[in-house]
Amino acid sequence: MDLDLIKRTAVAAAYQGADVLRSYFGKNPSVRKKGAIDLVTEADTASEDAILKVIRSKFPDHAVLAEESGSSGEAGDKQWIIDPLDGTTNFAHQIPIYAVSIGFALRGQIVAGVVLNPSSGELFTATAEESAQLNGKTIRVSTVAALEDSLLVTGFPYNVRDLLPEITRHMQNCLRVAQGVSRLGSAALDLCYVACGRFEGFWEQHLHPWDTAAGTCIAGAAGAVITDFSSQPYPIGGKEILVTNGLIHKKMIEVLESKDTE
Repeated sequence: MDLDLIKRTAVAAAYQGADVLRSYFGKNPSVRKKGAIDLVTEADTASEDAILKVIRSKFPDHAVLAEESGSSGEAGDKQWIIDPLDGTTNFAHQIPIYAVSIGFALRGQIVAGVVLNPSSGELFTATAEESAQLNGKTIRVSTVAALEDSLLVTGFPYNVRDLLPEITRHMQNCLRVAQGVSRLGSAALDLCYVACGRFEGFWEQHLHPWDTAAGTCIAGAAGAVITDFSSQPYPIGGKEILVTNGLIHKKMIEVLESKDTE
């Protein structure tokens, strides 16, 4: 498989999607609810259409899993996993923290990832054959070794109201021991920010494949350790994800698994 062509196609598609998003940003696009706090705007669907047009022009026989249109194409060993607008709630509120996320899986393994922030112009890329990069420059996870010196980031799933006790416990435990905890509202950017050393660790629950496919490829290529909360391998779309610089991973698992909130 020509992963360089895959990456170049993903980058071209991401820029097309980003152009669409920028054209809608700040103009109050129509918003509907998929759930109580799960939003979709006309920008989501327009961005996805633009992305799919690019990908299908190059690879019409590849399968696709996209957030808004679901699965399409022939089932096979080549699949694109697309989030046309990761951070829809931010976007709808005119907060410029959102991204286009495009991953590519070969026989079930993510081998290429592209994440683009249309507002900042930051482009994160990686493949199984190349290092993780930010705007063409190699990036690596941070070298911070102590959790008390670490800045963490997390997110809340759309069913957060059903999981408040567990999520609150995780948050309290991390706030108690870390330097700080942020919440940006875009899992794709959270993962990329771990990859380039801005955060030491990221955790979240109940994410979808399109939320993490590209970002985990980039983080892994930058040296991150990626598991679930029990240190087991994280499958794309798994129930829980923990991504760290590796140096704080064991301690983060202890903190997340702790039942003590005192």
